[in-house]
Amino acid sequence: MEKHIKFRGGKLNYRITGQGSGLVFLHGFLEDHTIWNDFADRLSDRFTVIQVDLPGFGKSDVIDDIHTMTLMASAVKHVMDEEEMDQCVMTGHSMGGYVSLAFADLFPDKLKGLVLFHSHAAADDEQGRKNRDRTIEIVKKDHKNFIISFIPLLFAVENVERFSKEIKQLQKLAVKTSAEAVMAALAGMRDREDRRKLLENLDVPVLFIIGKQDSRIPLDVVMPQVSLPKNCEAIILDNVGHMGFIEAEGLTYASLEHFIERNLDY
Repeated sequence: MEKHIKFRGGKLNYRITGQGSGLVFLHGFLEDHTIWNDFADRLSDRFTVIQVDLPGFGKSDVIDDIHTMTLMASAVKHVMDEEEMDQCVMTGHSMGGYVSLAFADLFPDKLKGLVLFHSHAAADDEQGRKNRDRTIEIVKKDHKNFIISFIPLLFAVENVERFSKEIKQLQKLAVKTSAEAVMAALAGMRDREDRRKLLENLDVPVLFIIGKQDSRIPLDVVMPQVSLPKNCEAIILDNVGHMGFIEAEGLTYASLEHFIERNLDY
């Protein structure tokens, strides 16, 4: 069931299914909650699953000029409070992983486990911040063309033709996102904090899902972080880029399911 609630003068949309211990799924940049529908449907016979449209994406409103990771984490907490979900295992894809880490910083007692799905804890370096600013200027001029060209780059080169149908569907959904929302998210990612120290001090289990051919968050960026948490697992996927829930759906689902079952009572 999809619901919406008010948050800081705007609307937050989310989907909730199932019953049992809590799971929260957060999408990435230029995505919405529907990327997790297949996973959520398979888990909802044992768990209560919340999938949030982060501010500006899907059916959620733009809240501010900059959607900081802290703002978006607060939005997620607002949804959990509305549904009286005390704790969860939280899964975040890419930008959703950055939001998950901000959530862990703000509300550590709400987490029972954290899954960084093609994501990581470091902040943008100086060049990365400059690239975000350049991208914001591109989006100002023609955000729909930016979106159309950006989506295929998320896949391993060898998978672009194979998943052409899925890419077209992602493009169709993403072009509905306003330029204001795209720029607010880009600025929020540009300004995000380095949370590697947080990752090191987390008292909950962490699972990294990593694509060997991920051009957005390369393997050599993520691997040094795998040793940081006190309790950490990692799955490294060959022939996978940034979209493992599509490029390796069966393997990523199985890894996620096993992690959840080990860390949640249901």
